Amino acid sequence: MSAEQQLTRGIAQLQLALGPPEVDKLLRYLALLAKWNQVYNLTAVRDESRMVSHHLLDSLAVLPHVAAKRLLDVGSGGGLPGVPLAIALPRTHVALLDSNQKKAAFLRQVAIELGLGNVEVVAGRAEAHAPSAPYDVIISRAFADLAEFVAAARHLLAPGGRFVAMKGVLPHEEIGHLPAAWRVAEVIPLRVPGVDAHRHLVIVSASPAAAR
Repeated sequence: MSAEQQLTRGIAQLQLALGPPEVDKLLRYLALLAKWNQVYNLTAVRDESRMVSHHLLDSLAVLPHVAAKRLLDVGSGGGLPGVPLAIALPRTHVALLDSNQKKAAFLRQVAIELGLGNVEVVAGRAEAHAPSAPYDVIISRAFADLAEFVAAARHLLAPGGRFVAMKGVLPHEEIGHLPAAWRVAEVIPLRVPGVDAHRHLVIVSASPAAAR
């Protein structure tokens, strides 16, 4: 099965409304990731089939749960999940934040080559980021544990906004260490085509009684 067939089939299994233009951009992104990975070590996954399942489809699986006007991907690395989400959500402003300058350079090149006008690349730490407006959704994939994630980016979240943490096995211990001002609003199990492992989304929001 070709990468295009695998991706198209996975998108159908996830019941996402993405067409040939989006599939083309996702595959072009994958090609850039594989090319730059030889020099910048962006991902430990090098097999093309696993890159489709563990990177593209894994990122796209969260799509129904990240509706936002402004979305921030903290610790974006090689652009996951931010780049696939930006391709799928062209009307959403997607900021890709990473403190590694080489990874930020790669992300800028991706935005240019794919014509992603809705993407902003931020080279720096979340704690130092000062955007023109806060974000409705702040997402991370393997960035930090929940308490560290919230502490680093809480000043960037709009009132009523949500943190979305992509996790493997449900992190009960991390949830237990969340500060009192924050609560787990929802835990969503995910089934990712081609990924035979646990996947969960942990949605965190401000506690209703907490003073902001």
